[in-house]
Amino acid sequence: MAKEYRFDYNKAKPNRFAKRMKDAPLVALIDPDVAKVFGTAEQVNKALRALISALPEK
Repeated sequence: MAKEYRFDYNKAKPNRFAKRMKDAPLVALIDPDVAKVFGTAEQVNKALRALISALPEK
């Protein structure tokens, strides 16, 4: 990695936006062919929850 890309952690500051993002929803990008199948976020969540329920217990 080039020297200009090295990060100096001694100069790092805490993320001032972290508290705002704590309960924010996770945003995931889906491919266009998948987006054509699902019209809303609720439909995506319903399908993912069905998939989760089909997974074996840990």
